Amino acid sequence: MINALRGMKDLLENDGKLYKFIIDTCEKVVKNYGYEFCEVPKLEETALFKRSVGQSSDIVGKEMYQFIDKGGNDVCLRPEGTAGVVRAFIENKFDRAGGVRRYFYHGSMFRYERPQRGRLREFHQFGVECFGEASVYEDASVILMLNEILNTLGIKTTLKINSLGDTQCMPIYKDKLIKFVQNNTKNLCQDCLRRLQTNPIRILDCKNENCQNILKNAPLITDNLNQICNDDFNKLQEILKANQVDFQIDPKLVRGLDYYCKTAFEFVSNDIGSQSAVAGGGRYDKLCEYLGGKSTPAVGWAMGIERIMEILRQQQKETKRQGIYICALNSNLIDEIYKIGKMLRKNYKTEISYEAKSPNKHLNIADKKGFEIFLCLGEDEFSQNQIWYKNLNNKDEKRISIANLESEI
Repeated sequence: MINALRGMKDLLENDGKLYKFIIDTCEKVVKNYGYEFCEVPKLEETALFKRSVGQSSDIVGKEMYQFIDKGGNDVCLRPEGTAGVVRAFIENKFDRAGGVRRYFYHGSMFRYERPQRGRLREFHQFGVECFGEASVYEDASVILMLNEILNTLGIKTTLKINSLGDTQCMPIYKDKLIKFVQNNTKNLCQDCLRRLQTNPIRILDCKNENCQNILKNAPLITDNLNQICNDDFNKLQEILKANQVDFQIDPKLVRGLDYYCKTAFEFVSNDIGSQSAVAGGGRYDKLCEYLGGKSTPAVGWAMGIERIMEILRQQQKETKRQGIYICALNSNLIDEIYKIGKMLRKNYKTEISYEAKSPNKHLNIADKKGFEIFLCLGEDEFSQNQIWYKNLNNKDEKRISIANLESEI
């Protein structure tokens, strides 16, 4: 038998329904904010991600599905969505056309990392990208949009925000951070020593306990913002408060990609591990320029669908049972339960089993499918015009009259 590759998973039955439900929910919300669907290839030139995501990121350094194709081209499966959308935006000369364009996308992303809970080698994201709008009001809008989606899905999260400054204040801050870290390199992990040479800001993102202890007294970007970045960050907080969106300022939030500036944010949840990000994004005003296009302000976010699915699965287990499962112990009674089931379907969600099985087998099926009421007809019950009833919530069981069935359930 041939199995799916490690870290790659089928979306069948309940998983397929969950995936579709999440995508539909996201689409409904983002369309109301003026975003339109776009689709870009899953396979791109490797250079696109090296130039956009950044050589210092773990994605480029460790995780890309990269290979040389039969034509000798260096290509890779996309590890994230933004770079491809930016490439399409530039290739179609929209960067020179002016105006504001807003896109949403969803689909597979690929990273060669160790599969674990909520992390797969082929995973799915839903994301949005806005081009041509420099106002911090758009930063606030994409956060409000994402907050609305998570609330609609019934997922509890904590919003964390930060400002990464711009090309004026970030270099000054980097110099301060480098000087601080260079005086404390003794206990730094190997990744942080590498980041010190490639992108020092990423050191703030390290989860190593020793590194975190060193960084407790490190200078903060929020204390080193210029007037423009500081005003924008204050305005962002003002808009979020005015819209009753709770948030925490996290001055060490840098996100995992090199292209962010100014606003950075994450929605984190404790339902799939301690403070795990389920969605995040920020502003990336220089990325179009990095990829050979005209300088264009941009902001966006991406949501990890598998992480959302994991939380919703847990919620489903906790939800109240509903519906009726009706079955028979003997094949000659299938017609009888079919008539009863047809009557019940006028008012209740009802599943009729067309096979005669033992009571335990029927019970196991009803239990796994989350039904509340279990009805089973055997020869003895049928001879007395009764049916066996069990409530799978409180475990009450009894024989009840078929004639009075609806009034007794």
